[in-house]
Amino acid sequence: MRAVPGGVMIIPLALGVLANTFAPGALGIGSFTTALFRDGALTLIALLVLATGAQITGSRNGKGAAGTTLVVLIAKTLVPITLCVVLGLTVGIDGIAGVSILGLIAIYGNSNGALWLAFAGEYGDERDSGAYVASAFDDGPFLAMVFLGASGLGDIPLLALVAAVVPFIIGLFIGAVDREWTAALDAVPNITIPFMSFCVGTGIDLKTVLTGGAVGVVLGAGVVLLTGGLTYLGYRYVLRRGPMSGIGFAAGTTAGNAVAVPMAVAVADPKFEPFVASAAAQTATAVLVTALLAPTVAAWVLRRAGALKPHAVAGTTPAADISRA
Repeated sequence: MRAVPGGVMIIPLALGVLANTFAPGALGIGSFTTALFRDGALTLIALLVLATGAQITGSRNGKGAAGTTLVVLIAKTLVPITLCVVLGLTVGIDGIAGVSILGLIAIYGNSNGALWLAFAGEYGDERDSGAYVASAFDDGPFLAMVFLGASGLGDIPLLALVAAVVPFIIGLFIGAVDREWTAALDAVPNITIPFMSFCVGTGIDLKTVLTGGAVGVVLGAGVVLLTGGLTYLGYRYVLRRGPMSGIGFAAGTTAGNAVAVPMAVAVADPKFEPFVASAAAQTATAVLVTALLAPTVAAWVLRRAGALKPHAVAGTTPAADISRA
């Protein structure tokens, strides 16, 4: 799976879709089989959210990176989610051109922290690596629920919002008090994402995947251009990083975990259920597209600015591990 960019998430998702399409009853035999391979998505998502919280308070990276983290969080996540909400208030939750507001928020509101950390670690400095915390903060369904609920687009009960954030808060506590537990939780995404993706896939029809694939390519390119571009502008004009501003484009990604956001939101507000299948398929494609395109664009901009030696580009491989947030 690791030989394919995004394979840790894409391949299990595809296998789940095939199982649902050609043998829908095979995973309904009960006991451990059904619990793990069909009904386990929410449990695995909760575990990912908990691990994300531990990453924030348990991180040793990036002392003095608060300014960079804030710029990345605002440019990559908060502004794009706000734009998605404004669009939703204008056209409704159905969205446009077969792309629901749920799908847009899932795709534009999450970032691939592993890709950012790998790219920033190779071409940036401690400030850039420390901004990884921004991707940990926007990981999972919490921000999607907050924005949908606050805007009125979603009817997210307060208790559902609290329930969604409890694992995250527990993770924050774990990261703050026990670094050994934090280190143990580092492995959670790589272990759980394949199983979670398979479970999500078992709720998707193959026809939906084929449709979402074409749309997802366009959406993925849009993530790189819009969110990566905004982060680039933040680097250039707010942080004043000069030739190194191209690093900002590496933030233009969608997290592998984002494929679970539509399902998590639909559990809190059932009116989003009709959009879950298409949103998950589009998100899965966007994950792959952004993992390939974002580091390529970032390296190209750095090279054009004279901040990247030509021979270094060939060794750019941060897309290899896109399973992290």
